[in-house]
Amino acid sequence: MTKEAGQEQMPAYTEAVKSGLYAKQSGLVGKYDNVRRHWEDEVTRISFRPHLQKLIDRCQASMKRLRIMDLGCGSADGYELLTGVRERDADLQQLEVDILSDQILGLYKGIDLNEDLLNQARSIYSDNPKMIFKQADFTKSLPIVGDERPYDLYFFSFGTFSHHNEDETAVRLLAGIAERVENYAVVVCDWLGRYSYEWQSLWTRDPDEVKNMDYVVSYIYGPEEREERRDQLQHLTLRLMSRGEAEGIIAEANKRAGVEIRPLKWFDRSVFSGRHMDTAEYNPHAQPLRNAINSLHEPNLRTEMDSLLVNYVPKGGFDFLNDYFEHLQMCWNVLVRHVAQLMEAFDEENRTFTKEPPDVPISCPSALRDMMERMEQIVEGVGWLGYGLPRENIIEPQLGYALRHLTSNLQQGQGCGHGLVGIFEIDKSESGD
Repeated sequence: MTKEAGQEQMPAYTEAVKSGLYAKQSGLVGKYDNVRRHWEDEVTRISFRPHLQKLIDRCQASMKRLRIMDLGCGSADGYELLTGVRERDADLQQLEVDILSDQILGLYKGIDLNEDLLNQARSIYSDNPKMIFKQADFTKSLPIVGDERPYDLYFFSFGTFSHHNEDETAVRLLAGIAERVENYAVVVCDWLGRYSYEWQSLWTRDPDEVKNMDYVVSYIYGPEEREERRDQLQHLTLRLMSRGEAEGIIAEANKRAGVEIRPLKWFDRSVFSGRHMDTAEYNPHAQPLRNAINSLHEPNLRTEMDSLLVNYVPKGGFDFLNDYFEHLQMCWNVLVRHVAQLMEAFDEENRTFTKEPPDVPISCPSALRDMMERMEQIVEGVGWLGYGLPRENIIEPQLGYALRHLTSNLQQGQGCGHGLVGIFEIDKSESGD
């Protein structure tokens, strides 16, 4: 993306900030809704946890603290995500469970092109001297000043890497990062998934036909306000990415830098739960599943179980995608119906089921079988509580986490979610460079 093109797209973020719906809040709507906090952030944290721990261990072994560059930081979203990564097996007695403590962090540098988002970040973190924010266009070059020391972690979050509308700029940036690594570094790249169900109308068997999409920033508004503002909505040009395309970019960056950028993990984030499921801007068959999932995690709000059921509509000529989504839909719906049946069959007064819950078929994928059994234990364990609205505040949130676990374990890392994330390492110590 050229500097001029980048500047042209910045009003989209400015409008979002001014709307108030980019504020650090949570709930049913806005940028920081329940799905963002309880699904998207957490899936990234869980996937990144072992690699962040390894990076921290290496830094500590070298008697140095962790230096982070967050490219496309917005209002420090990457910092909040990273500092929320928790220990895997923290017990109930532990209080401090975050693995990236303030003592371990040496410097966090946030880079963004939008000054409004940077000012929002500065207003929140102005009292932390280890956090700095700079305006720069990372699609033009790696924003390094003078003799600035290399970083240990280069973090691109929430579709940020899709601002590279031309693959050449992405290759150049990754090669530049690889060249600057002294010993070891981790790079996290996040693109818009090419084959998300949200934009099924854009699916193509030849990626060269549709490299970039016209992304409408309409999701921050409710349906009525969205239509009222239709002529005012801002648009972004963002790169759609499949795993195969991303691997090609990484291979070219390896060749150019003469250094291996090694994949550690690929994963699809927000399958069936991306923001444009609710807008149906790019798929008339999309259902407002994100709103239903948000409801599961909203305190004191009871969710209609049928609103969670997926009715996937296949697209002809894409059997390899349809098979995946059909399978996921069946597993998802089986779990939702199972929980609905459990709640209907539970006798609160006698604290037992009026009839034995159906056996979980042995043919079910292990992730589905585990979640069905766990939800049975949860309903039986708390369904009798007379205080605190156990369905709204315990059972439904746990169903949300169970669905999250299901999609995370059945995803394939091919670009079938709102986000395609790749975690990479650059290890020069192995070659003696």
